[in-house]
Amino acid sequence: MDLFNDFSLGLFVWQTVLFLALLFLLRKYAWKPILTAVEEREEGIKSALDAADNAKKEMEALNADNEKILREAKAERDSILKEARELKDGIIAEAKTQATEEADKVMASAREQINNEKMAAITELKNQVASLSVDIAEKILKSELKDDNKQKEMVNSALEEASID
Repeated sequence: MDLFNDFSLGLFVWQTVLFLALLFLLRKYAWKPILTAVEEREEGIKSALDAADNAKKEMEALNADNEKILREAKAERDSILKEARELKDGIIAEAKTQATEEADKVMASAREQINNEKMAAITELKNQVASLSVDIAEKILKSELKDDNKQKEMVNSALEEASID
């Protein structure tokens, strides 16, 4: 059993020496590049996270700007629509006023024309009545004046009426 213990102890010593040599070699040649690569990777991840945070902040700022622009655009749209409505209402009111004035002018002109035509008709009717009256009087006088006795009676009657007044 001694040999086995000596062999185990030797194996243990050699394994320890080999492990230490491996650690020394790893530290000298591999540790630095591995740590550098890990640190570079860590820095890359950190810068990527910072860039993502910056992008997120920029995106939030852009969203805020977009919302502000959208609010301004809506306000401007509402202002333009209000102005258009007011303009439309003004145009409609003006058109109604003009239409009313035109209708009043047309009505006044029609009334004047009707009165003129009425006066012309009345004048014409009076002229016709006068003409008919003269024609009738002429016919009556002709029939009355055919007889001499009737003529004398008319003259005497006219003289009596003239002296009475």
